[in-house]
Amino acid sequence: MNKNPQPPIARKDHKETTLHGVVLTDDYAWMRDKDNPEVAAYLEAENAYAEAVMAPLSGLRDSLYEEMLSHVKQTDVSVPFRDGDWWYLTRTEEGLQYAIHSRQPGTAFGPDTNAPEQVILDGNKLAEGHAFFDIGATDISRDGRWLAYTTDTTGFRQYTLHIKDLATGETLPGEVERVGSVTWAADNRTLFYTVEDEEQKRQYQLWRHTLGTPHVADVLVYQDDDERFNLAAGRTRDGKFIVLESASHITTESWVLAASEPEGQFTLITPRDGEHEYSIDHRHGLWFIRTNDHGRNFRLVTAPVSTPGREHWTELIPHRDGVMIEEIDLFADYFISCEREDGLPRLRVGRFGGAGPEFTPAGEISFPEPAYSAHPHVNRIFDSTTFRYTYQSLITPASVYEYDVDTGASTLLKQLEITGGFERTLYASERIHAIAPDGVKVPVSLVYRKDKREPGQNPLYVYGYGSYGYALPLSFSSNRLSLSIAAW
Repeated sequence: MNKNPQPPIARKDHKETTLHGVVLTDDYAWMRDKDNPEVAAYLEAENAYAEAVMAPLSGLRDSLYEEMLSHVKQTDVSVPFRDGDWWYLTRTEEGLQYAIHSRQPGTAFGPDTNAPEQVILDGNKLAEGHAFFDIGATDISRDGRWLAYTTDTTGFRQYTLHIKDLATGETLPGEVERVGSVTWAADNRTLFYTVEDEEQKRQYQLWRHTLGTPHVADVLVYQDDDERFNLAAGRTRDGKFIVLESASHITTESWVLAASEPEGQFTLITPRDGEHEYSIDHRHGLWFIRTNDHGRNFRLVTAPVSTPGREHWTELIPHRDGVMIEEIDLFADYFISCEREDGLPRLRVGRFGGAGPEFTPAGEISFPEPAYSAHPHVNRIFDSTTFRYTYQSLITPASVYEYDVDTGASTLLKQLEITGGFERTLYASERIHAIAPDGVKVPVSLVYRKDKREPGQNPLYVYGYGSYGYALPLSFSSNRLSLSIAAW
């Protein structure tokens, strides 16, 4: 074995590109050609070099891998969620690489456990014959029959659209390349989908497809020629409107169409303007609009469906300097304001008194630990009286809870099982603040084994991120359990 392996040296091929009057030099531009055998050969040489350098640690690497794998429950099933008349779930099986997606009929209270599961997508079968496979966007028509889904077999986020008849199990002939988002109209026959520009790799077109017609007959509904913007299509939670959002990093614009009139004209909510971002949902003839027009932390306003422009906006929740509204989850009788305060997520509840926008604050969902992550789970039913959310911390595995809006009680539906001997009571987490040079208090979350802690003596693994106003979410990782053993 070579004790001093040498890294491969990539050849240089001088290339100059002029962009906005500036000459850019790139000696390695030739590596962009993924079909070039020389590129593949160089990557193989890099891999061989890495293997040679790490060879002395191969035994430790294998031991760590086996230990980390021992904490993963490979055969598992997700919490079923309701959408229409069906309950949907995802299961994994040991030895299989991809998830299996299925459903069962049921009632508002749960799936019919006596009914057989209907497999709607088996990633393992779809992946056969492909070196890479991924399922992208999915949407099921409101009658539960038609599944639109996209798959990528390239690894370059280039997804192909397929339509499956869930009544027969057959996938319809015809495909569309480079598809992003998909959403069905209320007639269960019309599908809207967005398509990517091949050069810019952004979703820039919205198309309309009618079941029973070839894709060559699909209609181009909208095209965004501004290279800064990406398109995405979806539905409001009540299912009454199709929403087309065009977004850059700092600006958004939304167009809406009644889901019952798929061949109608989209209506603009308010035009794109500078650094104005907004998002929308619908309830009882009103748009609920989360907007940063009064400040970076956003506020909540409403507007009539017939006159959605900014001159008709009525404030519901004002902008607050210390609290950011990250998302509004809107339902028939209440809403959840997903906020962030001092770096921590808050889920605050508002109860509507009637069909209008007036609401009464109904407190917030409480959490038991000083540092955690909490976010909405899958909530497809508009008139639901319960709200599902996910919760986890540095010592609590990912969990799904159901919150009863009437009683204020949360019920644990499922917590990720950590196999291989994880004992939660051995660990502790806490939250402190570090003072930056400019006086800003930076929140820091700590996790450690209580019986191993010696302040000022233990090795410390630091992980952080800070950019784009992004608060790094806390998450449980069973891989960290190896650190608590290997460090001593």
